[in-house]
Amino acid sequence: MKFKNTKVQMMQNVHLAPETDEDDLYSGYNDYNPIYDIEELENDAAFQQAVRTSHGRRPPITAKISSTAVTRPIATGYGSKTSLASSIGRPMTGAIQDGVTRPMTAVRAAGFTKAALRGSAFDPLSQSRGPAPPLEAKKKDSPEEKIKQLEKEVNELVEESCIASSCGDLKLALEKAKDAGRKERVLVRQREQVTTPENINLDLTYSVLFNLASQYSVNEMYAEALNTYQVIVKNKMFSNAGILKMNMGNIYLKQRNYSKAIKFYRMALDQVPSVNKQMRIKIMQNIGVTFIQAGQYSDAINSYEHIMSMAPNLKAGYNLTICYFAVGDREKMKKAFQKLITVPLEIDEDKYISPSDDPHTNLVTEAIKNDHLRQMERERKAMAEKYIMTSAKLIAPVIETSFAAGYDWCVEVVKASQYVELANDLEINKAVTYLRQKDYNQAVEILKVLEKKDSRVKSAAATNLSALYYMGKDFAQASSYADIAVNSDRYNPAALTNKGNTVFANGDYEKAAEFYKEALRNDSSCTEALYNIGLTYEKLNRLDEALDCFLKLHSILRNSAEVLYQIANSYRYFPCNIEVIEWLGAYYIDTQFWEKAIQYFERASLIQPTQVKWQLMVASCFRRSGNYQKALDTYKDTHRKFPENVECLRFLVRLCTDLGLKDAQEYARKLKRLEKMKEIREQRIKSGRDGSGGSRGKREGSASGDSGQNYSASSKGERLSARLRALPGTNEPYESSSNKEIDASYVDPLGPQIERPKTAAKKRIDEDDFADEELGDDLLPE
Repeated sequence: MKFKNTKVQMMQNVHLAPETDEDDLYSGYNDYNPIYDIEELENDAAFQQAVRTSHGRRPPITAKISSTAVTRPIATGYGSKTSLASSIGRPMTGAIQDGVTRPMTAVRAAGFTKAALRGSAFDPLSQSRGPAPPLEAKKKDSPEEKIKQLEKEVNELVEESCIASSCGDLKLALEKAKDAGRKERVLVRQREQVTTPENINLDLTYSVLFNLASQYSVNEMYAEALNTYQVIVKNKMFSNAGILKMNMGNIYLKQRNYSKAIKFYRMALDQVPSVNKQMRIKIMQNIGVTFIQAGQYSDAINSYEHIMSMAPNLKAGYNLTICYFAVGDREKMKKAFQKLITVPLEIDEDKYISPSDDPHTNLVTEAIKNDHLRQMERERKAMAEKYIMTSAKLIAPVIETSFAAGYDWCVEVVKASQYVELANDLEINKAVTYLRQKDYNQAVEILKVLEKKDSRVKSAAATNLSALYYMGKDFAQASSYADIAVNSDRYNPAALTNKGNTVFANGDYEKAAEFYKEALRNDSSCTEALYNIGLTYEKLNRLDEALDCFLKLHSILRNSAEVLYQIANSYRYFPCNIEVIEWLGAYYIDTQFWEKAIQYFERASLIQPTQVKWQLMVASCFRRSGNYQKALDTYKDTHRKFPENVECLRFLVRLCTDLGLKDAQEYARKLKRLEKMKEIREQRIKSGRDGSGGSRGKREGSASGDSGQNYSASSKGERLSARLRALPGTNEPYESSSNKEIDASYVDPLGPQIERPKTAAKKRIDEDDFADEELGDDLLPE
């Protein structure tokens, strides 16, 4: 019966479409339930009463329902109430049936739960639960974390080593590399205990070993570097490690073990694939350099010919020319020079010229005129010009029957190439060669032709003409051409020096000094101007400034007899100059002429009898020369004059002990007593400083005044000694800067005459003539 009633209610809500509307597919869409009509709500008395009173506020349904269908009265606009039942015959959400509340599954995801029915607050984000618990901290003591931390430390040490090496601190870089190696070995052992050997970080091991080998190499520890490289090369787990044999070849080349260097270069060449053309070319150049240094010019020629046929470059062409010069093949010299001069520079000069008046284009052009790329292009062009000029000067005297014909051939070849501006420089070198052969007329003729060229060549030619006329005592012509040279190029130090020479010859020493100073401001390495300004100061009787100039010049031209003469000449004018005496004594000590040094130190002891250092230097010279008895007497005499000098007592103890004298014990007791007294004195001074401030300040003030006087008395000599000790030894070579033009000779009109070192055509081959292409052991940062 219950089921029948439910079925009847359901059928009441079913409406069938009338048969007349079967053809109207859109009928019924405008029909709606009258309970949703809000237009007549103002006239609905039941609705208005419910709004004004609590008539419509009913408590929540808590009663137990007995049927599956839930009905509730609905007020209509006509005051009647109808029951709305569930369309599917199920209990309402949240309804209570048989003592159990139906779960609100349909809206639980939005934060509505059955707890809401019991008066709990709306909290869809669960903010009432408080903050989330903290994340579980990683266990620092776990093996994995220890391995990660250790690996990070190793990487940091490698980076610090690379940075220190790039900054020039090679010792620190090596220490960091060693620390990285030690920690990396500890890391490998720990990783083997935790994981399988396949999980070892081979890249880290390779970088550590490679960096260590590189630091050994730059610190000239070649044996250790080779051993480390061998460890890398022999490990088959490192891919492409064979290329490091090139670095091993570099080390053998530094050790002058040419056979092994070539062997390792060839093994490295076999490891490089043919597609890596640039690397193969560089290794071939290293092989060529090694053959040159070994004197095997034929093998070097084969290497450079292969390079010039595959990928021609400036260094290979230059070295090939020199190799043919060494074997004396004239025709091959010409061909090699032509190959060198046809090597493309790959520099586009047109992009630095603005073709239009477009402001944007002009700004871009100005921005790139001096950027890093432009600087690299300038360096490349300067290197090319240097190689071409050196090759031309080398082969010109031998490729033809005369040097003039050889220069003419080189000039014609250069004029037909991209280096047209070098033709004038070759002409100047041709004139210089005429000067060396004492053929002044030919030199003057060439220079006068070049004097009509552009400003740079005009300045060089006028400079050389001024020097020629000056040596010929034609000071008027010399001054005229010097003015032309200075006006053409105000920053030409040789032109300024020549102008100063002409003014010096006229007796205007102050004005000559100004020209020499300007030349030094333009080029601080202009030794001619430095020498001439020293001569000018002598003429002006400013001997201290003259001596300073000659001492500076001596640090540059270590073995120049003229400079030494001028220093000694200054001493002749002012024999009591303690700085000159000390310098001369130090010079003879450096050259191990002890007897001559003694003379100057004895004179210094007469000038400054209260300075113990001069007598100690005399005794030291006697001792170094082997005259121990004379040294002992001098030390004893010094001890009588300065009984509290600890250094003198020490030498006496040592010398008496070496000679087996009984006086050694007596001097040893005096030395011990003196050192003890000195220690007590220092303790008293220290305790006195901790006392009253007034007396301490007074004592310190007087003491500082005395010490200041003592220091100032010998400060100049100490600075000079320090400067002399910093000078290079007499056995070190002097390297002068090469010039593209003949510079002015600096001449003492009343004294010795010195010629500036000039670049001459060499008759033999030196190692410095070749362009090295050794590949450095560059670090690869991670």
